[in-house]
Amino acid sequence: MKTPRTTVAAVALVGLSLAGLTACGRGGSDASGKSSNGAKTANIAIVTRDFSNPYWAALRDGAIAEGKAQGVNVTVKAGSSETDSQGENAQIQALAGQNFNCFGVVPVNATNVITPLVPIARKGIPILDLDTQIDPAASKAAGVSYASFIGSDNISAGEQAGQQLLTAMGGKGDVGVLEGIAGEQNGINRLNGFKKVTAGKLTIVSAQPANYDQNTALTVTTAMLQANPNITGIFAANDTMGLGAAQAVKNAGKEGKIKIISVDGIQAMLTSIKSGANTGTITQYPYAEGQMAVQACIAKVAGKSIPARVVSPIVFINSANVDKAIASFPKPFGVFDDPFGTPASSK
Repeated sequence: MKTPRTTVAAVALVGLSLAGLTACGRGGSDASGKSSNGAKTANIAIVTRDFSNPYWAALRDGAIAEGKAQGVNVTVKAGSSETDSQGENAQIQALAGQNFNCFGVVPVNATNVITPLVPIARKGIPILDLDTQIDPAASKAAGVSYASFIGSDNISAGEQAGQQLLTAMGGKGDVGVLEGIAGEQNGINRLNGFKKVTAGKLTIVSAQPANYDQNTALTVTTAMLQANPNITGIFAANDTMGLGAAQAVKNAGKEGKIKIISVDGIQAMLTSIKSGANTGTITQYPYAEGQMAVQACIAKVAGKSIPARVVSPIVFINSANVDKAIASFPKPFGVFDDPFGTPASSK
C-alpha cells in the first residue's frame, strides 16, 4: 500500500525551555495510563543527547507539538551536551521508574543507552530507536529490542553532500573533512557516503573529529587550513561544525574560495547559506522525526503494528531554495511519505 503523502506549511518556533519539557494532553488520563473512557492512551518519554544543539531542540519541538495536537502526554529530556552519555543515561533511568508506556531514545553512541533501557524492556514497554542506530547485537544480548527505528538515511545524506560538493568545486580539488564524535555511527555513515561518490575525484587531505561542536570545528578548521592551504572544499558532518568551518574560512580571508557543505538544516545554517558564507546543507528534518516518534508511540500503545524502519526526509538546501526552507522552518517545505499519515500538528 502506498503511504500517505504529507505536505507541510510554514510555522514559527515557540519559546520552549531548554530543560526537560512536557506536553499535557487534552481530556487527561489517570496514573494507569487510561483515559476517562477506559481506553489505553500513550504516555510518551523521549530522551535525546542535549538541547544546546538546535538539531535536537527541533526534534524535541516536533514531538511536543505533535503530543499537544494529539492530546497525549509527551515528556522530553536530554543530557547536557552531545557527548554526555552519563547524563543521558541518568535521564532514562529516572524516567524508567515512572508511568510511561512508550519510550523514544537518541543514543550518544551505539551502546550507551542499552543498560538503562533493560528495565524498560523487561516491562514489555515499546522502545523507539531514534535518529542514531543502537547496536543490534549488544541490544539483543541485553534483552533489549526496538519497536522501530525512525531516522534519516545518513549514507544517502553523505552521498548527496559529496555530489553537491563535487558540483560546487567543479569536480576536483582538495577537501577537508570535519567528522563528528569518534565512533558515532551517524558521522561514520555520512563520511562513508561522502567518500563513495567523491573517490578518485576529490582528494581528502585532512579528516578530523570536531565533536559536532562549533567552537571545536573553528579550531580544527583553522589548523587544517594552515596545514593545507590548497583546500577548496570542506565537508562537515553536521551544521554546527559547518558554521565553525565558515568562521575559520572567513578568518583566513578565503570567503568565496572554499565551498562548505554540511548536514542537518538548522536555522542558523539556513541564514548562513542565504548570506553566502556556507554553500549548502543536507537537511534531515528532526522536527519531522519528533512528530513521527509520537505518531509511532500512539499507534504502538493502541496495539497497531508499525514499520520496523521509518526513513525521515532529507533535502539539499542551497541559495536556490533557502528562502522556502526559512519560510517553512522547522517543518519540511516539501512533500514526503509519512507511514502514519499527516501529523496532527501539521494540519
